[in-house]
Amino acid sequence: MKDSGGETVEAGARITGKSQVYCIIGDPVSHSLSPLFQNRFLHSAAIDGVYVPFRVPQSNLEVALAGMWALGVQGANVTVPHKESVFRLVAADDAARRIGAVNTLRRGEGGWIGSNSDWLGLRNVLSWLGVKAGGTLLLMGAGGTARAAMEAAAALGLRRVLLANRGHERLQSVIADAATAWPTLSVEPVAWEAAAVLSASREAEAIVNTTTIGLTGGTGSAEAEYPFRFAGYGVGMDAVYSPDGDTPFCQSMRACGRKSVDGLPMLIGQGAESFAMWHDRRPDWLETLGWMRQQLGREVPDVDGRSGRT
Repeated sequence: MKDSGGETVEAGARITGKSQVYCIIGDPVSHSLSPLFQNRFLHSAAIDGVYVPFRVPQSNLEVALAGMWALGVQGANVTVPHKESVFRLVAADDAARRIGAVNTLRRGEGGWIGSNSDWLGLRNVLSWLGVKAGGTLLLMGAGGTARAAMEAAAALGLRRVLLANRGHERLQSVIADAATAWPTLSVEPVAWEAAAVLSASREAEAIVNTTTIGLTGGTGSAEAEYPFRFAGYGVGMDAVYSPDGDTPFCQSMRACGRKSVDGLPMLIGQGAESFAMWHDRRPDWLETLGWMRQQLGREVPDVDGRSGRT
């Protein structure tokens, strides 16, 4: 576009009276990488808009959703700790209802419509890593991201999920829900102890960490080492991302010879799917992954899903 003096101005380089506003809400949210690549998506699509982070404490969540609606915010992402709370406050679509969590909001006729793009990001990354139908997935953790992973596993045609979680009650709750939500999957419990996890890993072509182990930025656990050893052959994916891509889980994957990625590919993959929900066009998430690696100063490997950690 041209400014009043005839100079070329990049789309999204300035805010106008017509600019659309998108956001991410969470607590904390200052560490989020979403504004970086979502604003690039807007620029690449020549959309007059801006994507900004809003810190929303849990006590202000409901009023924040109402305020965003009243102010004309066009779409939002939802991150920890609000995904399950927002699910109970909006009209959720089918996938979000199966998962029990919302991470994407778009405007409907009478209020916010809640969707979950995490499972789509997970599906895309697992497919990129070479995970095939009929295999077995070992899931570490039984929260909302684990449910998103089971939605992805069912969509990919996996037949078996081995599920390990610290808390027995939540573990059993997820397994019970899975029988209805994902009937094509055989979901089996794994004890949260070293021998059981090691044994289960030998049976799994893919291992996904959905716990907060290694998560920094004010929430979760910043443990220096992953508490379990793994074995077997295949790939690993961490839902946690770090600036250098080397999380405790990725280190444990490397120790047993598995190729792995941290949560950056999933983050960008789900962000591209959210963008598609808002704009009916899907950015190239793999191209954006390469760009983000450069922005973060990571070594850029071949983007083919078999190149090791990010």
